[in-house]
Amino acid sequence: MDAVRAYSRELDDWDPPDFRVSKEEIEPLRTGDVVRLNGVIYIARDAAHARMKQSIEAGDPLPLDPEGNIVYYSGPAPARPGRALGPAGPTTASRMDPYAPLLIERGLRGMIGKGVRSEMVIESMREHGCVYFGAVEGTAALLADCVREAEIIAYDDLGAEAVHRLFVEEFPVVVVNDLYGGDLYREGRERWRR
Repeated sequence: MDAVRAYSRELDDWDPPDFRVSKEEIEPLRTGDVVRLNGVIYIARDAAHARMKQSIEAGDPLPLDPEGNIVYYSGPAPARPGRALGPAGPTTASRMDPYAPLLIERGLRGMIGKGVRSEMVIESMREHGCVYFGAVEGTAALLADCVREAEIIAYDDLGAEAVHRLFVEEFPVVVVNDLYGGDLYREGRERWRR
């Protein structure tokens, strides 16, 4: 089995609904697999997640439809001239844990961040079909180089924590939690335990 897998779509005729990920597309992924994402992903951090939770509770529409999408936990720096996005490294995913199940239940297929997830989030991922990808911290500028287009789509008053839609090419991530209960952090600790 190839250790490098890719979720990708044609880059022509960028139409975000065409970039949705199905559960079947993520079923083959296992912890430790390196994936290069191509297509549309969204940036949202804790403040945006809190607002989305309020919208769900109020029955209001969300700024992004979670169904088939991937959310990257990041707060990008301002873009330099000629760049789509400034440095955008991963933020600690556990800050989104109180909100993540609400999006996972609505069809979110992937999350990108750093650090471990709560058992509540991992159970929701297994139940509804979502994977958690890790992005390497300290590579914010390199990850931003993979972003071809970026636009703020909601909560622009939150600055770096606004919801962004990104069009990415060859965006490198590693599967941390798969659909089958695999946990790269736990497995790594067990492997190297003396």
